[in-house]
Amino acid sequence: MADFDIAQTRKTLFGALLDARDRFGRNKVALEDLERQPVTFGRLVLGALVLGRKLAGLTREREHVAVLLPNVQGIAVTLFGLNAFGRVPAFLNFTAGIKNLKAACEIAGIDTIVTSRRFVEQGKLDDIVSSLGDGRRIVWLEDVRATITSFDKLRGLVESWFARRVHAGAGVAPDDAGVILFTSGSEGRPKGVVLANANLVANAYQVKALAGDVLTSDDVFFNPLPIFHSFGLTAGLLTAVLNGMKSVLYPSPLHYRQIPKLVAGTRATIMLATDTFLQGYARAAGENDLASVRYVIAGAERVKDETRKLWSKHGTIILEGYGATECSPVIAVSLPDRNRPGSVGPFLPGIEWRLEPVEGIHEGGRLYVRGPNVMKGYLDPDRPGEIDPPVEGWHDTGDIVTVDDGLVSIRGRAKRFAKVGGEMISLAAIEAMTQSLWPDHGHVVVALPDPRKGEQIVLITEKSDADRDALLAHARQQGFPELWVPKAILIAAVPVLGSGKTDYAGAVEMARRLQPML
Repeated sequence: MADFDIAQTRKTLFGALLDARDRFGRNKVALEDLERQPVTFGRLVLGALVLGRKLAGLTREREHVAVLLPNVQGIAVTLFGLNAFGRVPAFLNFTAGIKNLKAACEIAGIDTIVTSRRFVEQGKLDDIVSSLGDGRRIVWLEDVRATITSFDKLRGLVESWFARRVHAGAGVAPDDAGVILFTSGSEGRPKGVVLANANLVANAYQVKALAGDVLTSDDVFFNPLPIFHSFGLTAGLLTAVLNGMKSVLYPSPLHYRQIPKLVAGTRATIMLATDTFLQGYARAAGENDLASVRYVIAGAERVKDETRKLWSKHGTIILEGYGATECSPVIAVSLPDRNRPGSVGPFLPGIEWRLEPVEGIHEGGRLYVRGPNVMKGYLDPDRPGEIDPPVEGWHDTGDIVTVDDGLVSIRGRAKRFAKVGGEMISLAAIEAMTQSLWPDHGHVVVALPDPRKGEQIVLITEKSDADRDALLAHARQQGFPELWVPKAILIAAVPVLGSGKTDYAGAVEMARRLQPML
C-alpha cells in the first residue's frame, strides 16, 4: 500500500487533471473511445478550456448543468470543461425513464441540459429530451462546436499554458460541489447526491494508494459503465486519468460481442464491470480477446463463483469491490494478495468505520463510514439549492457487514432482510444459496407482506423449470432451515437497471403484481 495524504486531495477536478498532465506529460494518452482516436492529457486540457468557455457563456456561475451523454470522449471533456469554469455537471441516467429524469431535474434545479443530436437520435431519446426540454434550454454539442473559431482554438492553446490562472479566476474551491449524481431508483425516488471536488479526487487517490504497485501508469482501463453511475465515473474514468493511466470509454455495457473485441484492440489491462455484464463478456469472448486483462474490478453486485471460473479461463483475476454513490463511491476493494471470495477487500485508506447492532441480526452490523470521500450531502427537494449533510460526517450505508482480519464482507442491505415467523432472514443469503444450485441463471429474492408470518419470501428466477422441492432439498443440504426457502417461485426475467444492478423496486412490484397467481 502506498502512502495516502489527505492534504494532497484538496484539489478541484480540473486542478487534479492539470497535476496529472504536468506529472505524466502532455503527450501521454489519457482517453480513448469507440472511435479509436486517442486524446492526450494536453489535448484533454485544451478541449476542456475551449468547450468549457463556450458552455460558461451559456450558463450562470455555479449553475447545475445537466449532462445527458454516453461514454465517449465528449463526456469527459464536458465534465472537466464545466468544472474549469465553475459549473456543476449533474449527470442524468438516460435509462431511468422520464418520471425519474424529470424528478432529477426538479431536485437539482436544472435550467440547462447539454446533450448531442447524434446520441439522442441513436438512442431514440427524442421524446425524453423533448419532455425534459419543456421550460429548459437544450444545448447541443454539435451546435457549440460549430461556433468554435480559429481564435477560440488559439485562445485555448495560450490558456492551456496558464490553465491554473484561468481556473483560479472561476473561484472553485475543493469543497465546492464537483458533480451531482442521482442514486439509482432501485429502492424508490432518486436522491440528488452532491459530491465535492475533493471527495472525487480523494477517492481516485485512495484507490491508487490502496492498490500500491498493482496499478501503474502503463495500465489501460476499459470502462463500459456509464459515467452517470458513480462506479463508472470515479473507478472507470477519474481513478485512471487522475493517476496518469488511460481510460477507454465505451457507450454501452450491453454489447457483449463487441466489447471483448475492443478490449483486445486497445490491449486493456484493467476492466470495470458488474457481475451481470462480466458473465456476458466472458462467454462471448474469443480465445484471446481478453488475454491482456490482468484484473477485473467488479462492483455494484455480488460476484458469483461461476463468473470467477469463466474469467479464470481467460487468465484474469476478479477483484471485488464495494461502494456507495454517497462515498464517491469506493469504500473497499480487494487486492491480488487479499482476494477472498465473498469478501470485498479492505477499507480504503483514510476511511473511518463503525458497525451498529441491528435487532434480530446476530452476525455483523450496520455500516457507517466517514472520510474525505464522503459526500457533501443530499440536495434538499423542499429547499432549492440547500444541501442536507451527513450528520457529523458519518454516512449510513444501510448495509449489514462483517469485518474479519481487515476484510469486509457484505451480508445484505438492512432493507433486504425479511422477518418471517419472528426470525430475521437475509434475502441476499437466499439468493446466494439459490445461485449455488442453479448457477447459470439469474435470481432475485423479495419479501412481500404475509398476514400470518409477517412476511413471505418469493423467488424470481430465470430458470424455466425451477422446482421448489429441488430448492428445498438443496437448502437442507446447505444447512438452511425450511423457513428460509422461498414460499413461492415466479419464473420471469430479473429486472435490471441501466447500471447493471438488480432493480429491487421493480422486482418487488413484479412479485406484488403477480402475487395472486403465486
